[in-house]
Amino acid sequence: MTETILTGRLALITGGTRGIGRACARAMAAAGAEVVLTGRDAQAAKDAADAIAAETGAQVTGMQLDVLEDATAEATFEAVEALVAEITAEHGELDILVANAGILRFTPLGMITPADLGGLVSVNLVGTFAVLQAATASMRRNGGGSAMLMSSLVGGVGGDALTAYSATKAAIATMARSAARDLGPEGVRVNAIAPGVIYTDMVSPAPQEMLDATIARTPLRRVGAPEDVAGAAVFLASDAASYITGHVLSVDGGLLI
Repeated sequence: MTETILTGRLALITGGTRGIGRACARAMAAAGAEVVLTGRDAQAAKDAADAIAAETGAQVTGMQLDVLEDATAEATFEAVEALVAEITAEHGELDILVANAGILRFTPLGMITPADLGGLVSVNLVGTFAVLQAATASMRRNGGGSAMLMSSLVGGVGGDALTAYSATKAAIATMARSAARDLGPEGVRVNAIAPGVIYTDMVSPAPQEMLDATIARTPLRRVGAPEDVAGAAVFLASDAASYITGHVLSVDGGLLI
């Protein structure tokens, strides 16, 4: 049963070539969904899709979506709308979205430049909003769906050298709650996932002493794996979560307890 809980559904995973996004793409493919994953590099997206398809036997397609840090909001909206239009023309309307693409910057307050802040807002906030709006328009035409936005534990509590990043992730959590109110009457559920420290390429630049201190405060005494987040995403996408919307699900090993 677990292997087929998403059979017949079409999922879009942004930032799906590595880390959490790739784990979500693989988990949803293994659960029976047809998956479209995106990456900044077209070849990397194709390679990731081909590898997941070979592992799972599912239909997986890789497509390019590069939300540049210096892009205007208009350019980002145009790129995302074109992507979703291409997906729906070739594969049908969307059932599932994991808006995972984002960037992380460890920059102490007092050293954050306008370019630093603008890049985080462009990719994390504008990019997520554009994907949410375009993908859920498809879901509304389809009679419903499940969208998940990737927030972060630090979006709720902050973090060292993460003032700007935390602000964008807090906004994403609020975006999910507000969108859930707007879209619920049309059968579209919107939730956010707030990972704690998940060991990926994005997190690897963090100082080891910071990671060690976090592990010491975490009841499960370990850093999370991308698959931990992917399991939560499959649950929220499935009918088992059919009465859950507007929720921010922490996947943090108990760090916030």
